Amino acid sequence: MLRDNFNDLYYLIVVARERSFTRAAARLGVSQSALSHAIRGLEERLDVRLLTRTTRSVAPTDAGERLINNISPRFDDIEAELLALTDIRQRVAGNIRLTLGEHALHSTVWPALQPFLQTYPDVNVELTLDNSLTDIVAGRFDAGVRLGEQVAKDMVAVRIGPDWRMVVVGAPDYFIRHGKPQTPHDLQQHNCINMRMATLGGLYAWEFTKDGQELRVRVEGQLIFNTLPARITAAIAGMGLALVPEDTVEQAVADGALEKVLEDWCAPFVGYYLYYPSRKQHTAAFAQLIEALRYTR
Repeated sequence: MLRDNFNDLYYLIVVARERSFTRAAARLGVSQSALSHAIRGLEERLDVRLLTRTTRSVAPTDAGERLINNISPRFDDIEAELLALTDIRQRVAGNIRLTLGEHALHSTVWPALQPFLQTYPDVNVELTLDNSLTDIVAGRFDAGVRLGEQVAKDMVAVRIGPDWRMVVVGAPDYFIRHGKPQTPHDLQQHNCINMRMATLGGLYAWEFTKDGQELRVRVEGQLIFNTLPARITAAIAGMGLALVPEDTVEQAVADGALEKVLEDWCAPFVGYYLYYPSRKQHTAAFAQLIEALRYTR
C-alpha cells in the first residue's frame, strides 16, 4: 500500500503547496496530465477527495489538509536526511531558505553571508524579505531572522548581531518650519512618516523608553510606506519625521541631511537572532551557516 502511494503522496504535497497543477508539474518535472492522473488515482484508492479543483486554483479539502499536515513533516525529515549525506561526501552543499527583514539583511546577515557563499560555492541560499512575523514551519523555511523579543519560545535562537536602537530623524529645513519635538507626545503634532505592518495590516506604533518608562505613540502623517529606504528618502526630502534604525542614517546625519531628536527616549534593545525549529535535522551547510552568522562580542 505505501509503495503504491509514496510518489503520489509527495505529488499531493507539492500540488497543495503550489496551489496549482501547472506549477507543481513544472517543479516535479512531470506532465500536468500525469500529475492529475496520479492524484486522481490516490483519491480513488483512499476513497476520499483530497483536493478541490477550480478553473483558477487548487486547494486541499479538510481530509486533504489533515493528511498533508501529518505526512509533510515526514517527507521533510527524509529530505533532510538525504541532504545530510553531503557530510559523508565531505562536501558542504545544499539549499537553505531564510526569511528576514530588509534591515536584518543589510545590517547583519549580508556582511557574513557574502564570504560564506564564497567559501562554500555549492551552497545555495534563498532569501525572502518580509517584515512580518512569518511562520517558518508553514512556509518551509529552514530558519528566520528576527529581533530576540520576537522569537517564539519553542524555537532554537542563535544571536547573530549586537544591540541597536531606533531613532527619530528629520531634515533641517523641516525643523526650521515646524520646530523640534521635546517629548514623544509632541510627535502627534508633527507630520510623521508611517510604516505599514504586514502582519496585522496596521500602522507601526512608535516605541520609546526612558528611565524604565515605556511609551508607545500612534503618529499620523501624509505618507505611509512598507519599506525602510522609502521612509529615509522621504525624511531627507523634508516630508516629515521618521523612526528608523540608527545605523541606516549615520551617513545622512554626518552629512547634515538629517538630524536626530528625542535621543534620550531612544534606548537600545536586543539585536537580531537566527531561529529555527528545535526538531530540525541540520545539514552540513546549515550548520556552517549558523557558525558564520553567530555573533561573538
